Amino acid sequence: MIAYNPKEWFTFIFRLHKADTIQKLTPMMIAIAIYGGLIAYLELDFFQLDKESVAKNITVVHSLLGFVLSLLLVFRTNTAYDRWWEGRRLWGSLVNSSRNLSIKLDALLDTEDKENRIFFAETIGLYANTLSAHLSSEEQRLILDEIDHPELKGMDQEGHLPNKITSLLINKVNNLVKDKVILPEHLLFINNDLSAFTDVCGACERIKNTPIPFSYSLFIKKFIFFYIMSFPFGFVFSLKYLVIPVLVFMFYVLVSLELIAEEIEDPFNNDTNDIPTKRIAENIKNQVAELLL
Repeated sequence: MIAYNPKEWFTFIFRLHKADTIQKLTPMMIAIAIYGGLIAYLELDFFQLDKESVAKNITVVHSLLGFVLSLLLVFRTNTAYDRWWEGRRLWGSLVNSSRNLSIKLDALLDTEDKENRIFFAETIGLYANTLSAHLSSEEQRLILDEIDHPELKGMDQEGHLPNKITSLLINKVNNLVKDKVILPEHLLFINNDLSAFTDVCGACERIKNTPIPFSYSLFIKKFIFFYIMSFPFGFVFSLKYLVIPVLVFMFYVLVSLELIAEEIEDPFNNDTNDIPTKRIAENIKNQVAELLL
């Protein structure tokens, strides 16, 4: 995720970065410019069509279609941002649950109980890192290789690791109750925070595994394509050859909105504008260690 100062207007205007859509769209923008120039030449110079020809009437229909397209793109962008913001809220919830669980365990465990404190500090921090890798489809076992605790080292590294780590936490708490390290009523004290881990994971997986319906996404792309392709036929009479830069600019704006929506609708894919789950996970790990160790 890019950190920036929203008040630096001129920096934004002249800044290009690796995720800027203009870099991705440059070849297509050149093709669109050639297409617009060809249509302008054919209508103005080759066929020398009259301004009152049928082609000019396209502008009326095109204006109406532009209004419909703008509504579709607004809905598309808002839907994608809602998914991004929900993902950020879920990771904020994970931060709070990790802190609350660590604070409660710090109060329940004896200060001399280093073994259990180290276990919970490493496991809670490991959950956040594992969930980040799980959502971005990265290799999760590499994270476990960095852990020295014997109970975590011996854990099966195949399958759904976030679930296994949550299960390990719950089993550990139950064993502490059996060993009378903590009291049974303390389970109620920390149960909500333990359950919140799985709730966050399930909600993030719902966002990850449920993209926008294919038919809807396909329709928007086709709509943008036909809107751009039909633009110069009618407006060439009023804009002349200026229709070329106008057409390229419209293509850039409309397609950029769709590309931005595609990027942020999956906020866990480690793209430039995605949620910085790795950084959040590292903060959780440091804060938990500060509380328990």
